[in-house]
Amino acid sequence: MRAGLIIVGVILIGLGIWVVAGNGSYSKTDTLAQVGSAKITATHDKSVPQWVGIAGIVIGGVVAVAGIARKR
Repeated sequence: MRAGLIIVGVILIGLGIWVVAGNGSYSKTDTLAQVGSAKITATHDKSVPQWVGIAGIVIGGVVAVAGIARKR
């Protein structure tokens, strides 16, 4: 369990740094118009907010430290 906490913490820290560096994004598709079965859609690329990356770094750090400091 101790090693698992450390691994999860390091993964969260890595993903948090990746998002803060500006690499986290997702696609959102909106329907602009629909007539019968015909649709007009638009796809937008949106970036993940930086606060999500910062939260991932902080939570990952807490989890990793908890894994290191955990006693048997």
